[in-house]
Amino acid sequence: MAAAFGTVFMPEMAISWFDGTRWSQPEMVASDSIQLHPGAHVLHYASTCFEGLKAFRHEDGSVKIFRMDRNIARMAQSSRLLALPAIDEAELSKMILDTVSRFAADVPAPPGSLYIRPTHFGTEAAIGKAAAPSLTSCLYVLASPVGDYFAGGDKCLRLKLEDQGMRCAPHNGMIKSGGNYASALRPIMEAREECQADQVLFCPNGDVQETGAANFLLIDGNEIITKALDESFLHGVTRDSILTLARDMGMQVSERELTVAELLERAAKPGCEAALSGTAAVLTPVGTLIHHGKEYQVGTGGVGQTTVKLRTALNAIQWGRAEDIHGWLTSI
Repeated sequence: MAAAFGTVFMPEMAISWFDGTRWSQPEMVASDSIQLHPGAHVLHYASTCFEGLKAFRHEDGSVKIFRMDRNIARMAQSSRLLALPAIDEAELSKMILDTVSRFAADVPAPPGSLYIRPTHFGTEAAIGKAAAPSLTSCLYVLASPVGDYFAGGDKCLRLKLEDQGMRCAPHNGMIKSGGNYASALRPIMEAREECQADQVLFCPNGDVQETGAANFLLIDGNEIITKALDESFLHGVTRDSILTLARDMGMQVSERELTVAELLERAAKPGCEAALSGTAAVLTPVGTLIHHGKEYQVGTGGVGQTTVKLRTALNAIQWGRAEDIHGWLTSI
């Protein structure tokens, strides 16, 4: 039986420390070698952010990293919004490239990949800083070989619509921080227990936003509808990639407010589809919406053709089987 996604790690990682004045020279160290003071800012005040991106092996043996620049820019933004020390984007790029190069031979062939997890967190030992940022920090790049996300089959998800609570504090939504995932965990666990939902789609005051770990897309015929970018939810790199490819295919992309009422009305149409976008799965189909205890089938309730077409198109670029016209791939 294959290991669960993200539970196998390469033995070394790239790491750099900020001492309040400057970053240390990045080095490769054992992946289990971090030593942290128990008073470290991150352990008490959640001063942490991370990214998730992938490297892919192409048929000619080369290895390419998908949209590394976009993930690095988002991490710099997350660090800034969390008042962590500013990262050097060029240095982080080198750390990622060095890590992938070191383990290039271990990058699985498609549909597998090497999942890359840059992480930045506050290290200052100061438990009196509940209202002040950490002046020191640590940045590392961890790598994890992963297999086929859909090895068990393409399963349609069940989503519970949560129209009261929200995933995280609205002004923190665009930050990829561990605290945002932690705040969504209890509602997700309750939804699994109460109605066997796979995820929760957070819709505060009826505004359809995102699930606990992915962006939400409604596909109605030739139109994709998804929430317009604001600071209340994560600006997904996969979301952006899928919308770009949809436009390339001549589809209408509507980034706007979507209410729960409109979602349920459109979802009932035979040709309607819904999907979650994210780095791990690219696009995962949604077959059922659950609202106030009542179940609503999305379209036919099965895997939608457009969902598969868009996912296949993105995979083809990632795997080197289609032309990279947008310049999304970085060679190591």
